[in-house]
Amino acid sequence: MTSSTVLPECLNVATKAGVEQCGDAMFQLASRLYPIPRSITGDGVRTSLKILQEYLPLTLHEVPTGTEVFDWTVPQEWNIRGGWLRDPTGKKIVDFADHNLHILNYSIPMNGRFSLEELRPHLFSLPDQPDLIPYRTSYYNRNWGFCIPHSLYERLPEGEYEVFIDSSLEDGHLTYGEFLLPGETEEEVLFSSHCCHPSLANDNLSGVVIAAMLGHLLSARPQRRYSYRWVMAPTTIGAITWLARNEHRVSNIRHGLILSCAGDGGSITYKKSRRSDTEIDRAFAHVLRHSGEPHRILEFSAWGYDERQYCSPGFNLPVGCLLRTPNSQYPEYHTSGDNLSFLKPWALADTLIKTLSVIDILEGNETMVNQKPKCEPLLGKRGLYRGVGGGSSQEVALLWVLNQSDGQHSLLDIAEKADLPFAEIRRAADALAGTDLLRSS
Repeated sequence: MTSSTVLPECLNVATKAGVEQCGDAMFQLASRLYPIPRSITGDGVRTSLKILQEYLPLTLHEVPTGTEVFDWTVPQEWNIRGGWLRDPTGKKIVDFADHNLHILNYSIPMNGRFSLEELRPHLFSLPDQPDLIPYRTSYYNRNWGFCIPHSLYERLPEGEYEVFIDSSLEDGHLTYGEFLLPGETEEEVLFSSHCCHPSLANDNLSGVVIAAMLGHLLSARPQRRYSYRWVMAPTTIGAITWLARNEHRVSNIRHGLILSCAGDGGSITYKKSRRSDTEIDRAFAHVLRHSGEPHRILEFSAWGYDERQYCSPGFNLPVGCLLRTPNSQYPEYHTSGDNLSFLKPWALADTLIKTLSVIDILEGNETMVNQKPKCEPLLGKRGLYRGVGGGSSQEVALLWVLNQSDGQHSLLDIAEKADLPFAEIRRAADALAGTDLLRSS
């Protein structure tokens, strides 16, 4: 599937059919990406980003091993071609070809025979979830190993095991993708998602596919106040690398969002930026409150995804994090249970729609000035009031906008104070601006 086949089907997200098509298209993209063996470097990342280029015109950046990025150094590049474990009878009991979580991520190559006692420190399992394969990494410590169901671990007999891991760890590059969609101003909204986890559908791919669909939909808008930047990079080291290489650009970022764990069946969760009261923090709180659906608003914490980097004190950017069930709070997290059946097309679509609603607020929020501030103006003679009184919500919105538009309150301020959806306040402001009553400050 290419962008030319997906884009026309998914533009009308105002209809139920359009929402379903968007959810299905994002799920299909996740299904293509799911089997690729990714890590923080290597060909798996490149392959994934090249597929995403069909949906979003990403520029791929290659940063050499050894590059200093603040307190970190870009590591050696890791690639994996295969691997297996044979039991004492010669039977292959673990095979990377069956599931790419089976090999410890960033495992050094290994070819040898080991007793069970020697092998055990290199086996990783989950006693509390005996049928699942854990996701484990060894990015910065040289090690090798296999991740297996604990039910298999408990059945291993004494004897000699044959180990084969066909991997490489050598100087190369860290790869990330980036795309800037220009708007009327150079002020930017940043979308960041990590593209490094192998075969984890919710933690990783949900954020990536929602970000890609956002690019589709925003590119089709005829007018954009903001410019929009997408960064798809390996978690932690990728965001750090992007910030180190783009420190001169971050002053343009007015709003930002991390997308991850955003496609499971749980309710929406928004984690605030470090500053906690930025416009994007308030916009998400507003949209979620008026959705009438269960949701959670979390305060910022120093544990999580790449908001830790964007919100570090030296940058302190207005970047929040959008999830459904937060990382570590669902049992499938970082296991083979986080598979495509755990990913819900309707949930992907719902997260997308709520993000678009927030973008509408960011795009439409401005401060206005009432040009006839002494008492209420006569709205009826301007065609803004119904002939029969009754006080509809739209008429109430008109009065709120007039009363609060003193050059000090934004439309989002007014929507919060009036406890009305932002869209109603924006419509009222547009109607008033079409008369002699209201202008932009």
